[in-house]
Parts: sequence; structure tokens; C-alpha cells
Amino acid sequence: MCGIAGWVSFSTDLTQRREVIEAMTETMACRGPDDSGTWVRPDVALGHRRLAIIDLPGGRQPMAGAGLAAMVYSGEVYNFAELREKLSQRGHRFETDSDTEVVLRGYLEWGDAVADHLNGMYAFAIWDERQKKLVLIRDRMGVKPIYYYPIPDGVLFGSEPKAIFANPLARKVVGSDGLRELMTYTKAPGWSLWKGMHEVGPGTILTMDRSGIRTRTYWKLDAVRHTDDQETTVGRVRELMTDIVNRQLIADVPRCVLLSGGLDSSAITGLAAARLAEQSERLRTFSVDFFGQEENFRPDEVRDTPDSPFIRDVAKLVGSDHQDIVLDPAGLSDPDVRRKVLLARDIPAGLGDFDTSLYLLFKAIRQHSTVALSGESADEVFGGYRWFHNDAAVNSGTFPWLGRMSLTTDWSSLLREEVRATLDLPGYTADQYRTAIAQVDHCDGESEQDRKMRTICHLHLTRFVRILLDRKDRASMAVGLEVRVPFCDHRLVEYVYNTPWALKTFDGREKSLLRHATGHVLPASVRERVKSPYPLTQDPGYAAALQQQAKEVLTERNAPVFSLMDRGWLHRMSEVDPVTMSATQRIGIDRMLDLHHWFDLYSPELQLD
Repeated sequence: MCGIAGWVSFSTDLTQRREVIEAMTETMACRGPDDSGTWVRPDVALGHRRLAIIDLPGGRQPMAGAGLAAMVYSGEVYNFAELREKLSQRGHRFETDSDTEVVLRGYLEWGDAVADHLNGMYAFAIWDERQKKLVLIRDRMGVKPIYYYPIPDGVLFGSEPKAIFANPLARKVVGSDGLRELMTYTKAPGWSLWKGMHEVGPGTILTMDRSGIRTRTYWKLDAVRHTDDQETTVGRVRELMTDIVNRQLIADVPRCVLLSGGLDSSAITGLAAARLAEQSERLRTFSVDFFGQEENFRPDEVRDTPDSPFIRDVAKLVGSDHQDIVLDPAGLSDPDVRRKVLLARDIPAGLGDFDTSLYLLFKAIRQHSTVALSGESADEVFGGYRWFHNDAAVNSGTFPWLGRMSLTTDWSSLLREEVRATLDLPGYTADQYRTAIAQVDHCDGESEQDRKMRTICHLHLTRFVRILLDRKDRASMAVGLEVRVPFCDHRLVEYVYNTPWALKTFDGREKSLLRHATGHVLPASVRERVKSPYPLTQDPGYAAALQQQAKEVLTERNAPVFSLMDRGWLHRMSEVDPVTMSATQRIGIDRMLDLHHWFDLYSPELQLD
């Protein structure tokens, strides 16, 4: 895992601007704490920060191939050993054992069609010296980020916006569409908060030369008729899951699994422990918890039980070396931690301790491991969220997660009246929904139920999951931790996506396929557990700390946050009893505080239509 950056200019001699690419690269030191490098030619400058995972001495970047091309690469290709063998048979000779060299040699053999051969999570840039062109390629599910910023004579790019902003040609401007998407959680394709900047889409190849920028999609979710029966389908999911976990355990550094006690992470834990046991190794597992959470737990609309008892059951069954990372309100509400998260994400996501707890968890884990496997994305793949099984949400005529999850409740009540009118968030959401469902293909003869649920699954796999993947990438890479997501393997995604809804729920419960495919490595308590989301603190001390910080912001007469947000709303919330404060009210304060610190950190220029 790494951070990459670059600058292509056809009218500036970039060999005279080396200090700029070095500055762009340095912004991502946290993504790559182990090494740094640049490669500069008159038309192009490439920068790389390395987090060494495979072939620690041999995988340095930028990497050049026979004077024909140079590459900077972020991510992991899990089938690199097979590709290396195939390329060797075609006459390629390798100087390292790294997957980076395999990808570069693959490009020299197949051109940008190398993407079709890769299994993994990646975002990489190749400068083709033969054709004087830049090629950017992103993995199918969009696990690894990459952004680009067109300029009059070329393009800037980087793993994160901050790398692009280190170039004086880029401006920190935020327009209305940037704010609309920030506040609606629809994850519009190619969206960046920043005006003029774009995200390379998942499964997309971008090519840039003197004639301009072109993109093409090399992978998308296609509708294919599923012909396997229930037993065969469960067996195929078990086979895929086992192979995926085995592949993603490959590393030359310490590994672990993020264990929440839910079905998804427990399945990964069980499969990983079994694999490592074959190699006489013991698996390490980590979980997040909050002081007093289990003893004082209160069931709510999305969480019936605390995680801790289930975590203990899994750790005991597989014999993992387990550690709980226990957080307190002081750490979660610390403004310095909030600012670190904002700098990691480059946007004021407004997710409060949903973000800060993840950051603190990863920071603690990084003291012991460099690679972690996560259960992220299983709910999108297998249909696990509660709203998948709620008729009102499924038939709502909008993105099912909106209004069904407190973290994505409407920002409108927080905005100044004139800003609310300008942005028209309901209208924007409706437009995005129409665009999203128009992208869904169906099989001839599908039942109305299967068509409806295919659409719901498609929305989650092309929109919602990307919100969560971006969050996880930024929080983990901010502390130099590589988080792998087995459920994003495109083979599994394609297979389960095309499985009829009746098979996905054949035992009358959510995620039937996953439960039965991995039941052999799970304790009975987890096999029977109802879906429970990522935990949030229930300690009123957290809400009280937020209120105190809100009062401090309110004393700033000209605080930029109030150019967008309603000062009166924040004042009212600062006086609410923290013990009775609702989750929606608390999240609202978090959003205001995020925006306040973001304005201070980034000094953006607002251009509202």
C-alpha cells in the first residue's frame, strides 16, 4: 500500500520543477512511511511513498521498465505469482519478487488490458515513454483511491486531493455540486468535493496525451442468469471465500483481522485462522470497544446487542491472540483527533465518532500489525443491511439507506435557509437516483421481485459501498496500516450479485449464503446473531464534550462555518441535556464541528450557484 502523485505537462520542463513533485509526494508520507522516490522527465514527474508489504528490499518505486515505461503503484495484486509465471513464459525477466514489477511487466506485455488480468485492490499510474502518454488504472470495486485535476497543458493526479493541492496550479474551490454530494451520501460517479478535481471511477482506465483525456470502463456489474442450485451456490461461495482469504493473507509483514463479532468479520477470522494454523501460525485479532459499553449497553433501533460477548466466542473458538482497543469519550471527542481525521479524509464527512473511533482503532493496531483483513462490504454483496428486508425502504423510490441510518440523516435542518434553497438537496438526490437506476441491467424473464432486488443490490455495490471503502482507506492509510477487503474480490461480487434474491435469503434471514458457506468456522452464537452495525459510543460524556466545543465555536462571531450552517440550531443543541440527546442531534453537532475545523485547515473558496 502506498501513496502516488504525478504531474504531466507538455509545455513546461518538469526537470526544472522537481521540488513541486517532491512536495506533492511528501503530503502522503503517512500512506508510505517506509520509503520515498520521484522520477522526473521533461513531460512528466512521478512521485511515490511506500508502505512495504511484499519484497521489502526489492519493491522500490517509481519503477522503470527497460526505458519503455515508468510506474507508481498503490495497492496489492493477489494473483501476482500466477501472472509472474505467465509473463516469464512469454520471455519477461524479473529483477525483484514484488507485485509492482509484475504489474509493470504486464503493461509492457498487454498494454492497458493488463487490468483484465489483475485480481486485487490497486490504483496506479504508468507513463508510457513510447507513446508519451499517461495511463491511470483503478481496481474494479474502487478500494484504492486516485484523483486527477486537468490543467491547460496536462494533468495533476494523486491518491488523495492533498497531493494535488501541493501543486500551485490547483485551487481549493468548492462549488454547489460539491456540497450537494457531501450532504446527500449518494456517491455520484467521479465526484470530488473540490471543483475541477475528479475521481477516477472504479473499473476505469484514464488515458492522457497531447490530444487530451479519455476514459473507458474495463469492468462493471453485468446481469448474468444464475443456474446453480442452492447446494452448488453455497459450495461455490465457500470455495471463493476460502481462496480469497488465503490469497489476501500473503504478506512479508505482520497480519491481523478486524473482529467485530458479526457474521462478516467472524467468517474472515475463522477462515484466516484455519489457513494460518496449517502454517503453524496463530492469528491476531483486534476489536474496538468503549469504556463501560457492555455493562451499560442500551438496545436501539439498529443495534440489539453489544459486540463483546460474540467477539469472545469467536476468539475462543479459533484460538486467536485477541486484543480489545478500548476508547473513552475524551479520546473520541479530542479536537486534535478530529483534525487528524479531517486531514486524512480531506472532506468534512460529519460522521463523528464513527470516523474518529476507526482512526484510533487503526492507530492502535498499527503498533502490532501492518496488514489487516476486514469484513467491510459483505452487507452490500450479500444483502445484509436491515433496509434490504424492509418493504418501505425497498419501495421508497430513493436510495434505501437514506433515512434508514442515523449517520446519513438529512443535513437540511442544519443549513442556513438561503443555503438550503440554493442547494436543493432533495432535488439533487432525486436526480442522482434516476441516474443510478438507469445504469442497472436485467436478465430477460426476471421476476419483478428479482428485478427490484437486483436494483437495490446494484445501488449498494456501485454507490453506498464506495462511501465506506473511502472512509476505511483514509483512516487506515493515515496511520500506515493496509486494510484488505476480501468481500470486494470481483469474482465473489459477480457471482453473488447474480444470485436470485430467494437464494440470498433461503433460510429466511439476511446473508443466508455467507452464513451457510462459512458456518463451519463460526461459533453457534454468531451464526444466529442478527445484523449489528459498526459500534458507536453511547456515553453521554461524548455528547457533553461536543456541546462544550460547540459553545466555544459560538463565541467566534465570524466563524466561516456559519456562512453555511444555522448558528441558532447549534446554540439550541448546546443546551440540550446530553443524557437525553438523540443520535440525530449529536451527529448534527459533529457535522458542525467538522465543518468548523475543515474551514480552518483548508481555507476553501466557496462558489455557490
